[in-house]
Amino acid sequence: QVQLVESGGGVVPPGGSLTLSCAASGFTFSSHRMSWYRQVPGHQRDLVAFVQSTGLKHYEDDGQGRYTISRDNAKSTAYLQISRLEPEDTGVYFCNAKSVPWEDGYWGRGTQVTVSS
Repeated sequence: QVQLVESGGGVVPPGGSLTLSCAASGFTFSSHRMSWYRQVPGHQRDLVAFVQSTGLKHYEDDGQGRYTISRDNAKSTAYLQISRLEPEDTGVYFCNAKSVPWEDGYWGRGTQVTVSS
């Protein structure tokens, strides 16, 4: 059974930082692209960043410099570090795994991040 379980969200003051984790099981983690998406109420899920099975990383423009995506194939876990948090970072962060770019892939249930003083 495929599972993606996100964790690490919470309420964080502006300027703070946190690290989200995505623990995967039930599929060959090392061969999948791992992505993080953010969703706010009333909007679609937007891509934040992904890391290919090769280790190649991509960030959407608004993540440049403050977001760091990584993966640990030995632990079947992907991470997203967010620094200098801004209120605009608030949302539910979802983990996604794809074996090929054009498929929907597997999704986790998300973890809520709220940036508020």
